[in-house]
Amino acid sequence: MTKRILTILTSHDRLGETGRSTGFYVSEAAHPWQVFRTSGFEVELASVAGGEPPQDGYDPADAVQKEFLEVYGERLRKTPRVADLDPGDYDAVFFAGGHGTVWDFPGDRDLAGFARSVYENGGVVAAVCHGPSALVNLTLSDGTHLVAGRRVAAFTNAEEEAVGLTGTVPFLLQDALTERGALHSSAPDFEPHVVRDGRLVTGQNPASATGTAEEVVVALGEK
Repeated sequence: MTKRILTILTSHDRLGETGRSTGFYVSEAAHPWQVFRTSGFEVELASVAGGEPPQDGYDPADAVQKEFLEVYGERLRKTPRVADLDPGDYDAVFFAGGHGTVWDFPGDRDLAGFARSVYENGGVVAAVCHGPSALVNLTLSDGTHLVAGRRVAAFTNAEEEAVGLTGTVPFLLQDALTERGALHSSAPDFEPHVVRDGRLVTGQNPASATGTAEEVVVALGEK
C-alpha cells in the first residue's frame, strides 16, 4: 500500500509586534514534497486552523516551489484542520517550518495528540527549521517528552540572532528543546544539518529540508 505523509503548516501570520507577516516557509513544504512524491508516497496537507495557511519566503524562481503551489492549488487554500483528521491514516507526519510555527504549534493539543498517535502507532515524526516547535510540548502517553534524551536539530539560537528575531519570537527553539531534555545538535549557521534518532527526524534550517525528507524516506523504508 502507498505510504501517506501529512505535512502540517502553521496558521499564524503575524511576526510578533513587528508589523511584518509570516507563515509557513514554502520551500520547507515544497522540497520535502518533491522527495516524498519521487519516492512514491502520497502527501496531504493540513494546518492548525484550517483554510488557507499564510505563506512566507516564496521564491518564484524556484521551480519546485512554483510546482508545489500549482499542484495543490485549491487544496492549499482549503486545508483541513489537523483536529479533523485521523492519525491512523498516516505513516508519517512532517512539520514544515516558518516563523509562524513558534506561535501556534507548541500550544495546540490537537496537533500534539495527532503526532503522538502517529508515533505510538509506529510512524515517523519529522520537522524542519522552526517546525520542531511542534515537539516542544509533545508528550507520549506515559507523560515523557518525545524529545527527552533524543538527538534533534532545529533552528539555532545563533541563526535566530543572525536574522534579527531573538527579541521577537516568543521563545528560542534551541533552548526550549534542550529544556525538554533534547540533545540538540547543530551545524554552522544556515548549513544543511539533519539528525535522525530512530523514528524522529529533524532538520536545522531551510537548507536542511530536502535532507530531512530523505531521512524520512529511509525511516519509512524500515517500518
